[in-house]
Amino acid sequence: MRQNDYSALTPPRMGEWSPSLSVSVVVPAHDGPHLDLTLAALAGQTYPEHLMEVVVVDDGSEPPIRLPEIRPVNTRVVRVTEGWGISTAVNTGVKAADGEIIQRLDADMVACREHIEALARWHHVSDYVVSIGMKRFVEKPPLTPKQVHRATSLGELFDLASAIPSSTEATIEKTDGLRKSRNPYHVCTGPTFALPREVFHAVGGLDPHVLRGEDTEFAYRLAMHGVVFVPDQQAQAVHLGLPAQHRDRERAVRVVEPFLAHRIPLRRDLRKDKGRRWLVPYVEIVLDVTDTSEATVRQAVAAALDGKLQDVVVTLVGPWSRLHEGRRSVLGDACFELRVMRELYAHDDRIRLIDEAAPTPSPTPFRYVGPVDVPLHKATLERMVESAQKDLTGVLVVDLPDGRTARLERTSALARARLLAPHGGTDPDEIIEVTHGIRHEGPGRYWPAPAPPKPVSIPAPVPTPPPAAEERTLLRRLKSALRPN
Repeated sequence: MRQNDYSALTPPRMGEWSPSLSVSVVVPAHDGPHLDLTLAALAGQTYPEHLMEVVVVDDGSEPPIRLPEIRPVNTRVVRVTEGWGISTAVNTGVKAADGEIIQRLDADMVACREHIEALARWHHVSDYVVSIGMKRFVEKPPLTPKQVHRATSLGELFDLASAIPSSTEATIEKTDGLRKSRNPYHVCTGPTFALPREVFHAVGGLDPHVLRGEDTEFAYRLAMHGVVFVPDQQAQAVHLGLPAQHRDRERAVRVVEPFLAHRIPLRRDLRKDKGRRWLVPYVEIVLDVTDTSEATVRQAVAAALDGKLQDVVVTLVGPWSRLHEGRRSVLGDACFELRVMRELYAHDDRIRLIDEAAPTPSPTPFRYVGPVDVPLHKATLERMVESAQKDLTGVLVVDLPDGRTARLERTSALARARLLAPHGGTDPDEIIEVTHGIRHEGPGRYWPAPAPPKPVSIPAPVPTPPPAAEERTLLRRLKSALRPN
């Protein structure tokens, strides 16, 4: 699949296939006033009950949650023992889950009968897909779990014509079902999506330090892992109650901004404060300093940190682990240059010293790799990122005059290549060429030649104006006085 175009996938037709993958529906709940309706809807799902379990995560409810009478056959409660919040609750539930697919669902959602089936079918045709369900917001009408369980459609229970659609649905429609979306992770905001359990763990689960916008931050890391986001219009659900943005938009926006600003570098609109450093940088600059002089490295690092694009981290790759701390000749050390470099940069948090670069720089969205003896121009990174973002190319290769190259690599493209060839054996660039594209360009735009000096013009001498009448008279008298008798 190229970028996020999943057109190549053909999922099974609803109701006309035999599922084989197990699904764990993880439902975090604090008190859970609407949990009985959520579980009643899950009890009527079309997905085979022997392949589905529901894990209700009790996030500090008082009194503790008790399961209602109408619920799926395989339903159990696990309780959060350390920490609190949605992220912690979801992570706790996934840790306890047995399913091959993890379905995230909120405790105030009522899903249509086909919801789990619609999302799970995509995972039977691809192992690196995140499927996303649809949701609308309604005020809760007087309903009983029995009514929900008996209903064959959501329209029997709710006035869907007056429901408030999620803002993500407009984005999905405008981008051809996310096939043409530049940042499809934006719409994966919960509270209903499904993904392979292995993928959930590979990206580290939800971040318990993010108290608002945790689903968006998690989805961003999924994007950096190389997944494809697939919305399914047949996976309908209603959310009981209006979203927080409708209740207190100003505070809802303010509280989420710092969480996302620090963790999602692609949100350039949130990083406008000058002179700031952020938790996750925009670009990692990787320089191999093995067998390189300290003077050359110093010049390269200075150029890297002094560019127009300041949102960077510099990774110096070298045999740092060879530097033992035993007795040695300080001046005659065989690793003299390396030791000087380590002491020079070990205490700068913008610079990392590692023996081998990671396969991808995730969650940083871009990585620059180039010769250490070709310092970056002030405009190099800014222009490379700008060029790569125009068509979302996977790798931008700049062919240098001496035959070497400098590369700007897109993290999601590198990660996709690893998903498609997890054990190596295939050149990642061959895969990236298909999934995201690789473009070669010359160095002129990225290392522009110095502007020629402006010509210096010497101004013509200003003529002395003729003396005024009084001055002429004074000059005559002076000359007369100075004549010899």
